[in-house]
Amino acid sequence: MNEKYASLFDSLTLNNGVVLKNRLAVAPLTEFGSNPDGTISDEDRAYYRGRAEGYGLFIAPANCVAPAGKAFWGQPCSWGEEYLESLRETASIIKAQGAVAVLQIHHGGDQAIKELIPNGDAVSASDEPERGVRAMTGDEVEATVKAFADAADLALRAGYDGVEIHGANQYLLQQFYSAHTNKRTDRWGGAREKRMAFPLAVADAVLEVREKHNRPDFVIGYRFSPEEPWDDGLTMEDTYALVDELAKRPFQYLHMSQKNFWMHVRRGDSTEKSRLLEVRKRIAGRMALIGVGGLWTADDLVKARESGYADLVAQGCAVLVNPGLPKLIEEGREGEIELAPDPARADRHGLPKRLWDMSVSGVLPWLPPVKKVE
Repeated sequence: MNEKYASLFDSLTLNNGVVLKNRLAVAPLTEFGSNPDGTISDEDRAYYRGRAEGYGLFIAPANCVAPAGKAFWGQPCSWGEEYLESLRETASIIKAQGAVAVLQIHHGGDQAIKELIPNGDAVSASDEPERGVRAMTGDEVEATVKAFADAADLALRAGYDGVEIHGANQYLLQQFYSAHTNKRTDRWGGAREKRMAFPLAVADAVLEVREKHNRPDFVIGYRFSPEEPWDDGLTMEDTYALVDELAKRPFQYLHMSQKNFWMHVRRGDSTEKSRLLEVRKRIAGRMALIGVGGLWTADDLVKARESGYADLVAQGCAVLVNPGLPKLIEEGREGEIELAPDPARADRHGLPKRLWDMSVSGVLPWLPPVKKVE
């Protein structure tokens, strides 16, 4: 290995004593491969095989916690005992590759696909009549808090090393926190502190699962998006308030979702500041911070690692195209890292057909289109 990349392979001990073998993580990227009922499929098995190789942390993406929250075709699910064996198999595949296996738990809210949910009954924080979305009742909010906790319980019993609460990308938890989508006047809406109540209730319920099982080694993280584009959407000031509350709790990490690792603040603070660095300052070493966004090559990774902006650097698209990418770096073969899907690959990089077809058609803005055949 080229010594310039050595810092990528420093170990990291999380605040609960769990040791990650290096500073490299796989970000949760939906791969659209599960069976229609949300259980593991042969395409899932092919996708996960080798995908976690060489990484310290692997976050399995967007596992749906309730029937009303399904937001992807081929989305995995975890809303009942019937999913336990499927979760157990997926966790086993990931852990066999030497990575700490974390399951992201998710509810799509107003982004749920109506064809995939009971009676096409899409719910969110508030009514969205133009989209056919209704506000959740108070009882439904409480039930959804429990659904996240139940999914975490399943993940723990299935052998996962932890869970990540999906509070990013304008899904349900973010819909409740944002004034753009939360117009409620009950205990779950209004001022910032009340809009924050649902995400924090989910956080506390999931943390209680760990206490119930007396498993301090069970890793719990929270993923968030730092800003929104609308005038009444989230700003960095809102994000700082949420981070301050999350940092009071015994999380092992926070995970900022953004398109580019190096993005600066847009609103709510100086635009000269790095979003990641400002959040890391607020965390003040109480837990780890994961940064992600546009990190493809070994040079991208080491620049991010040595910036001091984050404790862990995560990759998404690069992992889709390069299963086991850290091994290339360790073996001095970083020049072989591919920067786009290769149509000549008969195995489609191990990607499920739906994901491959979406890449070929260019409908996934986060994955470069396939290379042109010369």
